[in-house]
Amino acid sequence: MREESSNKKLITMAMLTALAYLFMVVGRIAIVPAVGFLKYDPKDIIITIGGFIYGPLAAFIISALVSVIEMVTVSSTGVIGLIMNIVSTCAFVCPAAFIYKKRHTMKGAIAGLGIGLMVMVVVMLLWNYLISPIYMGYPREAVAKLLIPGFLPFNLIKGGLNAGITLLIYKPVVTALRKSNLVPPSNQEDAARDSRFGYVFISSFVLVTCVLSILVFQQVI
Repeated sequence: MREESSNKKLITMAMLTALAYLFMVVGRIAIVPAVGFLKYDPKDIIITIGGFIYGPLAAFIISALVSVIEMVTVSSTGVIGLIMNIVSTCAFVCPAAFIYKKRHTMKGAIAGLGIGLMVMVVVMLLWNYLISPIYMGYPREAVAKLLIPGFLPFNLIKGGLNAGITLLIYKPVVTALRKSNLVPPSNQEDAARDSRFGYVFISSFVLVTCVLSILVFQQVI
């Protein structure tokens, strides 16, 4: 029984890894012109779902696998880009997954995603200041001038999109996986069912805010 459960976990994690890579390949867009070399992609949404199901260690493993595949296929930033991808994803996903693992409720998911967003923003401001000059070829002073008008809004919008979409699709995705018998039922989660309306309202509000922010930065509105 334990071996069967482990095999299902490996299969599900492999599926999520492949799906996260696919999302990264087809979903890359620039969202803040000041740092147009940075592209948003939705792979962190899939990795967050994996973290919510299996915990922060699984999220780290999926993130590392996707980043390695990205490095050898579509990325031009090499090992530094690999490290930055893993740091960015794990700074968001691992705190969110850890908190949600402790509290399987809507409030737990929202708290985890909110804290993950804040951790990612702070971590990436520091890492972009330290590391970006190495692979961008910019003077550190030039990178420092981009932190507030460029890197900060990019990471806020990126985290907001990831959090909003995760809230919107997590329940349907995990329900489908359970119906496929790939993920076991969670008595703790089922005993603390939250209103679906709450998920939809909060995620919609976050997504609308992020989309409006992108349109402002793109000077569409």
